[in-house]
Amino acid sequence: MDKNTITGFVLIALVLFGFAWWQQPSAEQLEKERAAYVQDSIRNAKKIADEKRKASELAKAEAAQKADTTALFHQALSGNAQDIVLKNDKVELTLNTKGGTIKKAFIKNYVGHNIEVKDGSKDNKQGVTLFDGEDQRMNFSLATKDNNIETQDLFFTPSNVTDSTLTLTAVAGGGKTLTLNYKLGKSYMLHLSLQTTGMNGLFKPGENQLNIDWQEKSKQQERGYTFENRYATLTYKESNGGTDYLSETAEADETMEESLDWVAFKNQFFSAVMISKDGFQTGARLKSTPQSKESRYLKQYQANMNTAFDPSGKKATELELYFGPNDFRLLQNIESESKFQKELDMEQLVYLGWPLFRYINRWFTIYVFDGLSKFFPMGIVLILITLLLKFITYPMVKKSYMSSAKMRVLKPKLEEATKKYNKKEDQMQKQQAMMQMYSEYGVSPLSGCLPMLIQMPIWIAMFNFVPNAIQLRGESFLWMDDLSTFDPILSWDTDLWLIGDHLSLTCILFCATNILYSWFTMQQQKDQMVGQQADQMKMMQWMMYMMPLFFFFMFNDYSSGLNFYYFISLFFSAAIMWALRKTTNEEKLLAYLEARREENKKNPKKQGGLAARMQAIQEMQRKQQEELRRKQEELNRKKQ
Repeated sequence: MDKNTITGFVLIALVLFGFAWWQQPSAEQLEKERAAYVQDSIRNAKKIADEKRKASELAKAEAAQKADTTALFHQALSGNAQDIVLKNDKVELTLNTKGGTIKKAFIKNYVGHNIEVKDGSKDNKQGVTLFDGEDQRMNFSLATKDNNIETQDLFFTPSNVTDSTLTLTAVAGGGKTLTLNYKLGKSYMLHLSLQTTGMNGLFKPGENQLNIDWQEKSKQQERGYTFENRYATLTYKESNGGTDYLSETAEADETMEESLDWVAFKNQFFSAVMISKDGFQTGARLKSTPQSKESRYLKQYQANMNTAFDPSGKKATELELYFGPNDFRLLQNIESESKFQKELDMEQLVYLGWPLFRYINRWFTIYVFDGLSKFFPMGIVLILITLLLKFITYPMVKKSYMSSAKMRVLKPKLEEATKKYNKKEDQMQKQQAMMQMYSEYGVSPLSGCLPMLIQMPIWIAMFNFVPNAIQLRGESFLWMDDLSTFDPILSWDTDLWLIGDHLSLTCILFCATNILYSWFTMQQQKDQMVGQQADQMKMMQWMMYMMPLFFFFMFNDYSSGLNFYYFISLFFSAAIMWALRKTTNEEKLLAYLEARREENKKNPKKQGGLAARMQAIQEMQRKQQEELRRKQEELNRKKQ
């Protein structure tokens, strides 16, 4: 080791030691850090003590509630918990005599998925278990003068047991009873009435409320956790208003300022809904807490509500419970099965988009979808809807294309007429010259844009419709096992940033077709650009080619049905543009435009509409620029 090397190591060591010494905290800083550590320790100790105190108070409160219930319903605090099933062709509901509420909801005739298996294979073609066991809890609470009655503590005696009816009675002695009457309708609606007898004098004057504590841990039902979770929301309807929902992405805890008609614990395709005949009073507290992907649950839903209760026992508190699919037509007709004669608007559980897009889906897409699905499988239905929409929008697409073609064949003439305006300060005059030529030939540069914009609402409407169409659930087509979820061509165990744990084949096809369509569009626009417009188009071209990449990261987790629709739609759009390009005789088109120009010269027409307004704006801008230039020249002369 030579002298220079040793010197270098020594200098490096000195620098490191010097830096360490310089970074060493002073005595004052050490004292502050010690004091902060002591304060943190005190705060942590207080926090632990508070948590223990709260846990102790909660335990005491639960014991007090049970003691209160014990004091009045001591006869009903012991017994044998018994499962009783109410069923029809649509649903099977299991109730337990301990607590007297629904323990399990099984929805028939829908494909069940085995979420534990990586590919989410169909393991049950007979039905879907909405919840089971401790996944859902429902407790009814009544406050008397001296006691709190909690139905979750009571063992009920069953009677009137059939496939569609069940009466559960808790006996308090001395002729005092609490009765729950259940009646299952022909489809997914369960009617419940709660009534007391012989207990009128036990309640405080004016105490006429039944408290309902309803909770559910919403199960993951579909293969795509992230996609399904976007459509799982705690939804509610205000008595004198519309429907709304809590955040689907973050924890939300809200206290309602209005009374509610119903509250729904909603999954993507199935919901549990509680409806009150007299409404849930103001002050209802609703909470939604997202769950981790590993838990196989989507949300923890909680609703604490009050509704009307008659202490005299003459009038029952009536509720209706819906456990079923989010099917638009079915939910539309659910009012006919309800006994409450309310406008429930439960079809709002099927989200169809913002007002404009909802209008398209409500009055067009659903009718076409329902009609076609009676005769064709769902994959063919998506293709036929695409073809129908292309047929409807073809006149606008052709008009847009022909406008671009006219500008394309006029490009050499425009370049020749405007070549003297190549300076930067002459661009306004160049634009005016181009607008003048467009006017002479009867061509509008905007007519190629506006018709294409009309198609955008249809795209967005389908973006909202397809993920909520339960008819696609479990339906296979070509290589796609389930049109309601993604179709992985490749998958792995670890989530990758922006991609997830799979590659969806339909998403890849959609993005590849998007690149092809963008190329057609850019070529068409490039052929009609003049001067600086062509240079500006290069940047736009890169942006257009980047969009498919953005769509890939966005749609890789979306349903194969939606990606397939976009793939087919873009494929036909590109095919239509290619066919129009091949069948358009540009020489004849130019001859037609020249003849039209001569006719306009003989019979000049005043330009109107948007083109006239644009020309007026450009003329005003030109005059402003000339005025600024004149003032600048005068200022320069004065300085000289």
